Amino acid sequence: MADAVIDIVGPEDLPVIVKLYNQIFRPPRDLEGFKRRYQGRHNVLQMVARIKDQPIGFFLGFELKPDCFFSWFYGVVGDYRRQGIASQLMEAVHDWAASNDYSSIRFECHNQHRPMLHLAIARGYDIVGIRWDSDRGNNLVIFEKTLS
Repeated sequence: MADAVIDIVGPEDLPVIVKLYNQIFRPPRDLEGFKRRYQGRHNVLQMVARIKDQPIGFFLGFELKPDCFFSWFYGVVGDYRRQGIASQLMEAVHDWAASNDYSSIRFECHNQHRPMLHLAIARGYDIVGIRWDSDRGNNLVIFEKTLS
């Protein structure tokens, strides 16, 4: 199991996250797309996971409601998957959200992303709904976890 260093990073590190995102997901997104998504959002949180100063994963999220934090994206570079990096990122997010007075965390996941579905269930998330994603033409599973 890898032991990554998880850091909260600021807006100046968004290009690093965009690069990681484009290594992991398709279609690619540009920096401006992320900036637009952040407009009007409260408590934007960005984290980067590193091993030996090499960025290998990231997290992006923001406030959904005053008591609920939304996990927008988790991502881990392929060569580092199945080593516990996503679990470390998720735990860091849970700790941050609890210390910032959020009572729950929510995220959405495409049904074909099986490792993330499994991780959510293993980490105590409940399925609270399904939403149609018209951009991709399939359903998203909505997960939520109450923080203790």
